[in-house]
Amino acid sequence: MEPKTDTLAETESYMAWRAEEPDGETTYHLELNNITIHFFNEEWDEFLTLVRAVVKDSDGK
Repeated sequence: MEPKTDTLAETESYMAWRAEEPDGETTYHLELNNITIHFFNEEWDEFLTLVRAVVKDSDGK
């Protein structure tokens, strides 16, 4: 059984997508040019916290 996938966001060089795995686990993936980083749900939540902090910090400068 193949995972069900959907694209969360995409640019010319980058893509974020989610997969619903056959075992019920949701995984998240970042494709950054020629590398892909895979996240489990807890790791994805922490990554989003990091990105939000970066955006907040850069907006304040």
